[in-house]
Amino acid sequence: VQLQAFGGGLVQAGGSLRLSCAAPGGPLESYNIAWFRQAPGKEREWVSCINRADGRTYYKESAKGRFTISRDNAKNTVALQMAYLKPEDTAVYYCAADKRDLCRVVITPDMDLDIRTEEYDSWGRGTEVTVSS
Repeated sequence: VQLQAFGGGLVQAGGSLRLSCAAPGGPLESYNIAWFRQAPGKEREWVSCINRADGRTYYKESAKGRFTISRDNAKNTVALQMAYLKPEDTAVYYCAADKRDLCRVVITPDMDLDIRTEEYDSWGRGTEVTVSS
């Protein structure tokens, strides 16, 4: 499935942005959808995921309480609402799709949640988020 991420921009610390992931070629409700981000000079990291099967959502610890992932099946989009943004949230944000029912969440040694980038083979072009201090 071809994905498109949009909604990025420049925002001050403490502000909000709403990213959207769209799939012109197919219904996103058929996939579990994840958001990843990649900051300059860093590896791509997982941020949030929503199950295909039951809509359950998962968040990286640093995003919990500030970010909300949601589906709008009527619009065929998955949104990532980001609030209380911090400069360390600055990154290019990507959405990714996988046909399995459940997000492949693992628990890291420091008790955070994570999903490997290798779990996804459908990626959208990223959208850049810059948070100024």
